[in-house]
Amino acid sequence: MFFVLNKQKIYTYLVSIVTVVLLFCVAGSLNNTSNGGNTIQTSSVVGKLLPIYNVQTEQKRVAFTMNCAWNADDIDIILKTLQDNQVKITFFMVGDWIDKFPEAAKKIHEAGHEIASHSDTHPHVNNLSYDKNIEEIEKSNDKIEKVTGKRTKIYRAPYGEYNDTVIKAAQEKGYYTIQWNLDTLDYTGLTGEEMWKRLEGKIKQGDIILSHNGTKHTADSLDMLLKNIKQKGLEVVTVSELIHLENYSINNNGTQIKN
Repeated sequence: MFFVLNKQKIYTYLVSIVTVVLLFCVAGSLNNTSNGGNTIQTSSVVGKLLPIYNVQTEQKRVAFTMNCAWNADDIDIILKTLQDNQVKITFFMVGDWIDKFPEAAKKIHEAGHEIASHSDTHPHVNNLSYDKNIEEIEKSNDKIEKVTGKRTKIYRAPYGEYNDTVIKAAQEKGYYTIQWNLDTLDYTGLTGEEMWKRLEGKIKQGDIILSHNGTKHTADSLDMLLKNIKQKGLEVVTVSELIHLENYSINNNGTQIKN
């Protein structure tokens, strides 16, 4: 009788273990979506879709990004500084900004920099429907295409906002949604030295850096920032040069990882 009871207990334990394993497998499959063959993993903690904050890479590279949403007074200075430092970066442009400053957008493109979408009207996208989110991206992309002759697959949501609807809308249209993990806070009026103090002890390969044109000190600080980044042994590249374009996942911290 003792032997029979032990067999029953063992059988019960085995059934419980198999059930738990199966539940984990199902949960894992629900937390993964497909994007043109690219596997994107959501947060396993809260089941939330995530943008790319930074990239796990062996290459000593960082992406420097600049949002364009306000004015274009400093674009010529910025482009000269980038040329002098022989680097290409990614400019995230709002569609309305392109409408106001088409010549500035054209100059950026002709200088060989990457132009990406930052929405059409810079709304609070968390408040928008799935269809409205798509409309914001596609309208801005239409304007990018009109200026550059080609469309982008890189998108950054306004204000750094996102939820599942925002990410899903971009993802299902084939866009890579890009956040950042290092912020210069240039829009607050920080000096170049203050910006670098924020970056110096944290910057590493795979990071995505946020900046903005049209601020008080971005243009006059850019040369110093780029030189200091290079002195760290890091190459400054565009977002498309940094991220994995296929066969990747995104972990719970927003780090893009090559599968």
